[in-house]
Amino acid sequence: MADPAEDLLPLLGINIDEGGHRESDDSEFSSGEETDESFSSGLEEEQMEHEANEEIADHQGNGNEPAAEADGEEELPALEVRRHPRIKKRKISLRKKSADSQSQKATIVNFDQSLPSSHSYLGSDLEEVRGRTILEEGSVVTMPLLLLPGVVLVPGQVLPLQLHMQPLVAMVRRVADTNNTFGVLNVGRTNRGDNYQNVSTLGCTAEIFSKRDELDDSSGISIMTVKARGRQRFKIINMKSEVTGEIMGKVRILPELSLTHVLDGARIPSLCRLMVPPAEDPQDMVKTAVDRQGRVLTSVDLRCQSMVTRLTSAHFTWWPPWVYKMYDIDWLAEQIRGELQNWCPASLPPDPVNLSFWVAHNLPVSDDLRLRLLSFDSVVQRLRFGLNVIRKSGRLLCCDQCQEEISSKEHVFSMSQEGPLGAYVNPHGHVHEMFTVTTVQNLNHVGGAYTEHSWFPGYAWTIVQCKQCHNHMGWKFTATKKDLSPRKFWGLCRSSVKTTFGSMDDDDVVEM
Repeated sequence: MADPAEDLLPLLGINIDEGGHRESDDSEFSSGEETDESFSSGLEEEQMEHEANEEIADHQGNGNEPAAEADGEEELPALEVRRHPRIKKRKISLRKKSADSQSQKATIVNFDQSLPSSHSYLGSDLEEVRGRTILEEGSVVTMPLLLLPGVVLVPGQVLPLQLHMQPLVAMVRRVADTNNTFGVLNVGRTNRGDNYQNVSTLGCTAEIFSKRDELDDSSGISIMTVKARGRQRFKIINMKSEVTGEIMGKVRILPELSLTHVLDGARIPSLCRLMVPPAEDPQDMVKTAVDRQGRVLTSVDLRCQSMVTRLTSAHFTWWPPWVYKMYDIDWLAEQIRGELQNWCPASLPPDPVNLSFWVAHNLPVSDDLRLRLLSFDSVVQRLRFGLNVIRKSGRLLCCDQCQEEISSKEHVFSMSQEGPLGAYVNPHGHVHEMFTVTTVQNLNHVGGAYTEHSWFPGYAWTIVQCKQCHNHMGWKFTATKKDLSPRKFWGLCRSSVKTTFGSMDDDDVVEM
């Protein structure tokens, strides 16, 4: 028969196990760390609360049990006060873990995004080159050409180079002594085999703005390190190889057409006076009243709400306003910014021409689509075609060889001021165009992690390849410093990734 005194032990916080041993409830919660390790999910929290409530109910008793003694009734409130803080402590621990998991989903970048765009991995001892060369549009000039596989240079894009071949080193030296300008052409492989190369007829001039000429002590050969920027588009007329090994080309500089608004000829002068431009500082035109605690009482917008817009004159023509909207530069730029707001949190180029080239540079598309974007002379055509490519492109990013799913467009983000995609050069002189993503799948790591010649200072790189076909896909970058964020990300080569598209017909872009 049980000792009557043992019925009061649970009220004192002491339990008796099956072996008759006494143990205190406080031993379970000796430290906060044990609590966090023991309870890590919402299901365990509910089970813990259910058990605690049942235990309290057992001690309090119900209508079918005999009344407790006077001493026990005085200790029941103390038991409730002592147990509830423990339950609250467990809840706080679980909520903290849940908040940490939610914060990890958002990509927070505290990395200095100016380092990749300045290509600091090339060193800080490069000589700055001053001056600017602008070739006349439509003119025919002869310039040296550089053929790069898998690279399509876009106006405004920075191109890093490390040249080891002596004919190319001699060519860059000669260019640096004249106008600092040379041409860059894309080289791709055709479907006939690996030995056949397809040289594009559309290229972009590159102007040197930083260089370093040094001599390798081990090999005794000259190495030229160059940073150049894309300037003007051109089309090849003819090219030939010189005896020295240089490739010279006769090119025509393509024009950059800036057309007026499509409704400029249909606008009535009296309506133009009613089109009030927006205020330079909209905050000064919005008056807000607050109380002493800082709570907003009311807000009044003093800006003029005019019913006359840039497309109002379309009602006096044969076509409705939505037809002219498709050729409105401001509307096209606004649509593109809305589509790419998750890719680049920083402000996109405000100028429509620069925005069209930014889109051509940062979209993870094939060489053919990028060359087609550069073939348009009008900014309206480039914006329309770029917007069409963005909207018709598939969500998934797949391996170019076996179509294995690698990532998606939702995971693309910017680690550089230039945008999510950039050109980088390795110590062997090979230029890679790479865009950064936060999440990947179906990739294998090859080798270890290295910090030498890292394109992102503070991150170690590891080669990754496709798990299915073992095609080289890019690199994984892991932070080597505790305060860097994100802790890891991936850089995928543009030439190794394929994006699925819908039908891209010629009717999508109207020739102008």
